[in-house]
Amino acid sequence: MAEKRKYSVLLPTYNERENLPLIVWLIVKYMGESDYDYEIIIIDDGSPDGTLEAAQQLEKIYGSDKIVLRPRPRKLGLGTAYIHGIKHATGNFIFLMDADLSHHPKFMPEFIRKQKEGNYDLISGTRYAEGGGVYGWDLKRKLISRGANYLTQILLRPGASDLTGSFRLYRKEVLEKLVQSCMAKGYVFQMEMIIRARQLQYSIGEVPISFVDRVYGESKLGGSEIVAFAKGLLYLFATT
Repeated sequence: MAEKRKYSVLLPTYNERENLPLIVWLIVKYMGESDYDYEIIIIDDGSPDGTLEAAQQLEKIYGSDKIVLRPRPRKLGLGTAYIHGIKHATGNFIFLMDADLSHHPKFMPEFIRKQKEGNYDLISGTRYAEGGGVYGWDLKRKLISRGANYLTQILLRPGASDLTGSFRLYRKEVLEKLVQSCMAKGYVFQMEMIIRARQLQYSIGEVPISFVDRVYGESKLGGSEIVAFAKGLLYLFATT
């Protein structure tokens, strides 16, 4: 008997009022065209720009069975946003992606196809495999990203080509186990998820993606995140 599949899409948001309607429309378009059973869980961390109000309007448009609102009162971190979303997810597969349009939902059916093809525990979108790429970044940011990824490959040997990306598809029980085992916060969290998956011998598939810098709003990557990444990399090197 074929496995019954439902996909829960977790969208943590902070000041994404302008991006949210479009990313939701695109998810509905590509998941709906493929006739997948899905829900979109929006976890807003007290955005002052009216993101939650925009999400409430989307719930009215698409229905509460498709748009599930699980807001939090303030910014509490990416890892805890995922934990919060997982608690409310009714799907047995979970997509993690950014709400700022840097991850295009057109790749979601390919993630699903790849997962079915190899019966993988998780699928990671990669900017660094053939067919993938990054658009909208200046040379400095590309060099930082490439350098960070290369250094990570040398030190940690993760068995995946893109550790810092956050566009992924997980079996729900695998994601629950990984989140429980991860100690890092912020941008290092995504990197640790792949490393822990390798340690726990979960199977990892990859899909080349085009990453596009955010359309509206400002990037949340700054000097403090770069320092946190370096600290996190040293922590993982010492503990794995």
